[in-house]
Formats: sequence, structure tokens, C-alpha cells
Amino acid sequence: MRATRRPGTRSRFRLAAGVATLALVLAGCSGGDDDGSAGEGEGGDGDLTPVSLQLQWVAQAQFAGYYAAVEQGFYEDEGLDVTIEEGGPDIVPQDVLAAGDVDYAISWVPKVLGSIEQGAGITNVAQIFERSATTQISFKEQGIETPEDLAGKNVGSWGFGNEWELFAGMQQAGVQLEDINLVQQAFDMNAFLAGDIDAAQAMTYNEYAQVLESVNPDTGELYQPEDLNVIDWNEVGTAMLQDAIWASTDQLEDEAYQEQTVAFIKASIKGWEFVRDDPQAGADAVTAAGSQLGTSHQLWMTNEVNKLIWPSTNGVGVIDQAAWDQTVDIALNTENETGATIISEEPPETAYTNEYVEQALEELREEDVDVDGADYEPIEVTLNEAGE
Repeated sequence: MRATRRPGTRSRFRLAAGVATLALVLAGCSGGDDDGSAGEGEGGDGDLTPVSLQLQWVAQAQFAGYYAAVEQGFYEDEGLDVTIEEGGPDIVPQDVLAAGDVDYAISWVPKVLGSIEQGAGITNVAQIFERSATTQISFKEQGIETPEDLAGKNVGSWGFGNEWELFAGMQQAGVQLEDINLVQQAFDMNAFLAGDIDAAQAMTYNEYAQVLESVNPDTGELYQPEDLNVIDWNEVGTAMLQDAIWASTDQLEDEAYQEQTVAFIKASIKGWEFVRDDPQAGADAVTAAGSQLGTSHQLWMTNEVNKLIWPSTNGVGVIDQAAWDQTVDIALNTENETGATIISEEPPETAYTNEYVEQALEELREEDVDVDGADYEPIEVTLNEAGE
């Protein structure tokens, strides 16, 4: 199903100061509207309710569904005037939400579990990404095909809460941190391409593509997937839940906020359905919002993010108990290089709920919106040098 943006529909996006250019190379991780109008609460849309969403990184197709929902008027259809607040290296989305500075936030579950244990009152109300995008990649000549093969290697990790699937996979395979040379990896693939890292962290939608956009000096052509080995934590069994929509636990006691939450989830899912059915339009929506990523890279990212959502086992956003339990188990029992774990006790019952997403899905199904995507097929994307 493809909706068309109506005349007069406005988009609102804000960029974290000083991080715009980082979108060229970094992962997921200036005020004013696209028409130059004022920000949230100024010159609003009549009876629309102002709502703010904090992203965990700058504008890129990792968040295409939210940008598409703004552009296509899906939030307005639900009575919401949504402002998207971009993230950056110094912004912790769950902290911004817990402080009451935004209405909703996008963040990974393991990162938020630690914040909840430290007192953040926030709740996962929709688990948008069903699958993990985190991988460990290496060149074929390294012979690294499984976590066991990481022993004795230079292994890259970004840190900052992105390392837990890697550490869990290693520990499950009997490889301890002292068995590898752990390398602090920048949010790019330069050290990997230079040979300083044998196995590097790479999101399927970003850093993996950065390698395939680079020229192989031995051939003069771009690297190809067959040049690489990929350890997929979904296959290993140590994947953790990633992008979810988080809401204020305390505010969920308020009926108006409950209704707003259902409406926000509903429109967001419609945005992701739009991106699924027209990934090029989804990529274009993010570019229009100010993303600096190249054309082919942006489309690659859109396509790979779609794979993390579709097909959906129980309907987009439903938190699967087994996946949640696996994430919590790793958070409790996997140690980092200091011997610390993400959390020391089970998270509270308020850490997640399916109540609001299930209501949103019920309404969407009544409107004949395909929230399962059982017939979803990804498209073929050709990457160009430097992602152009």
C-alpha cells in the first residue's frame, strides 16, 4: 500500500548541533522545519497534539519509517504533530526521555536496561526491529568463520554498549577476552581496510556497506560479499533486541498519554509499512530530512533495515518473550573487559509492555494495513564507490 503526501503536510526535524557531517561515516548510532518555519509549539497545526521523538543518531535510513510517517502525514492522521529530534555522540536517548525532555525515544534494549536499573522510568512500548543488525566481519583469508576463530585475532569493538553480542558470542564459544587482542574501533571501517583489525564490528545496514563501497587495491574493483566472512549473532544465538520505541513509565498512568502512545505507534508502523513497500521513497524521505549519506548507501540502508523488521512474526512492534529473555540473560551474565555486566538483577515488569502496540495493531488490521509482511521480499541494491 502506497500513500501519497497531501498538500500542506509539514515535516519537522531537528539536528543535534555539530554532528551533521558525521552521518557520512558513522553508525547507529539546526532548529527549524523543512520549510523554514518555527519548531515545536510555534505556529502549530490547530488541534494537533505536539509530540517529540528522540532518535539515537543523526538522520539516516535506520529511522526511515519515522521520517516517512511525518512526510506522508500518517502522524497527522492520528492527530499528532511530530518533531523528530536527531541524536549524536553526546546524546543518550533514554536519558533525554527519562528527563522529560521528549515524549518518546528510539534506543537499543540492552542500553536501556542499564539505564532502567539506574533509575530511568521508561518502558519499551514497541519493539520495531525484530532482528539484530550487528555482525563481526573479516576478510576470507583470515579464516574467521565462527566465534571460536576469533581467538588470537585483533578484534574490533566500538564499545559504548555495542559490544555485548560479540562478548556473549565469544564466551558462549569458550573464547575469553584475554584470548583476543581487543581493539577500540572507530565508527568507520578505516582500520579494518588498512589491516589493523582482523575482525571488525559492522552493522548490516552501514559499516558492512562501507566495505563494499571501497576499492580492493588488488583488483581495482569494489570489494564483493564473497571477499568477506560474516559472523551473524542472530545465527550464533547471542543477538540482542535493538531499535525500540520507549515511553515514559510514569506518564503511561495517564489515559491521554496512553491514547497518544497508541496513536504514535500506529502511525510509526504505517511509516515502516510505507518504507517496506517503497524503499526508494523511504530513502528519499530521509535524504529530504537532511541526511548526508550517498544515494546508493541510503537505499542499501533502507533495504537492510527492512530485513530487520519484515516479515514480522507477530506483527510489527510486538515484543517477543523469548527474544526479550535472551537479551536480559545476556545483560545479566555476559562480562565486559572490566568484569562488569549490563545489569545485576532482573528488570522490573514495567520495562516493557505489549498493551499499546497490540491495540495499535488491532486498529491497523481493521484498516487493512499489512502489519505482518509475510510476503516481503528485499530488493537488490547496487552499491557505488563511496556510497554515491
